[in-house]
Amino acid sequence: MILQTGNRTDIPAFYSEWFANRLKEGFVLVRNPFNPTAVTRYRLDPSVVDLMVFCSKNPAPMLRHMDLLSPFRQYWFVTITPYGTDIEPNVPDKKEVMDTFRTLSGIVGPHQMCWRYDPIFLDEVWTYD
Repeated sequence: MILQTGNRTDIPAFYSEWFANRLKEGFVLVRNPFNPTAVTRYRLDPSVVDLMVFCSKNPAPMLRHMDLLSPFRQYWFVTITPYGTDIEPNVPDKKEVMDTFRTLSGIVGPHQMCWRYDPIFLDEVWTYD
């Protein structure tokens, strides 16, 4: 099973403690967004999880839980853009995110990392130039 975390929220940035608790408990309950009464229980065990995929604009809060993640294969998409707090108010300074990217790469390996750029703005401020 591939566990993709990040389609609905930035778990590393905002819910790292919750996710660490889920890893300790060994399972997570996921509500179906199209049918709120349907809840699926997933085992969080390296024997059934082939890969955990994270997508984050701020993976720093998850760094303190890497010992819990180390038994799992991981792939990280880290979004880094030039936008300021006027557009991305909950994202730390870009230099901090780049430092975290390097730190995380040193832990999981450079082949387990990908830089994302999203969203893309094209207007009078953000141009091709």
